[in-house]
Amino acid sequence: MLSWPYTHLLINHFPVVLSISALAVSILALLLGRRGLWLTAMGALTAAGASVYPVFFTGNKADHALNDPWYIHPGTIEAHDQFATIALWVILIAGAFAAYSWWRSLKRPADLIPGWMRAGVFVGALAAAGIVAYTSFLGGQIIHDAPILQLKQPPAGLPPGLAAEPAKD
Repeated sequence: MLSWPYTHLLINHFPVVLSISALAVSILALLLGRRGLWLTAMGALTAAGASVYPVFFTGNKADHALNDPWYIHPGTIEAHDQFATIALWVILIAGAFAAYSWWRSLKRPADLIPGWMRAGVFVGALAAAGIVAYTSFLGGQIIHDAPILQLKQPPAGLPPGLAAEPAKD
């Protein structure tokens, strides 16, 4: 069944992968000085900017749908949400700058990509990758730090199918 938490988990990797890819390609572009690599970095960062709001939106909906369940450590969702807001703005700004840079560079194929534009794409990709990596880490803590995962046995009274006995070899 498609729910807000499931939808968020389904799409949340796009800004992460695209931001990190934009950073990796922009590092290659810095080292090799290839125009095509700069255009690829701009495209990836633009796509990260285009995908970050749907992820943020579904994250807010997922938070409301979960309504602070007992099995999630208090404060983990709020910490993730705080950094998700920062990530939203950083990636939107970096994506908008990259979109402009991409458009301008494609419109002037014979011109060199200006240094200020290359620097902006690199710094934007660095900021986007950094904030999205930390936000992702905090998102993972929502489940990985869940107190229920520390229990040796499932709590009494769980309905069948929610907790299964360990498989025997």
